[in-house]
Amino acid sequence: MSEKSWVPVRAVMRTDVTQVDGKLDVLSALKIMKKVKATSLIVGRRDERDEVGMLLFSDVAKQVIAKDRAPERTNVYEIMAKPVISVRPDMDIRNCARLFERFGISHAPVLENDKVIGIVSYYLLVLEGLPDLD
Repeated sequence: MSEKSWVPVRAVMRTDVTQVDGKLDVLSALKIMKKVKATSLIVGRRDERDEVGMLLFSDVAKQVIAKDRAPERTNVYEIMAKPVISVRPDMDIRNCARLFERFGISHAPVLENDKVIGIVSYYLLVLEGLPDLD
């Protein structure tokens, strides 16, 4: 694989990213996830000095289901990850995978000019980034 020309995150990221407000209840967020067929949502900034957050299915499992909390009475901001590690679209997918490993994360928003333009995950790095899977 050393001869392979590795691709940047931009080539494998998902660009149809859904953003929600942190005040949204978890049940409504799950309905949005189901509708858009996503396992993660971007939680928007409250203002220009705030940071981007993320809500993952695993957050719901760990912080709502496992703790017997009512999803309709739990707000996204209570269980989301924030701030989150983001990546650049021109980052090599190998470095992105190393970053995920180093920090124990599986998803990251892709930021360009301080705006979310996509999301990348281990799933996308492997299935879209490795050669000859077609």
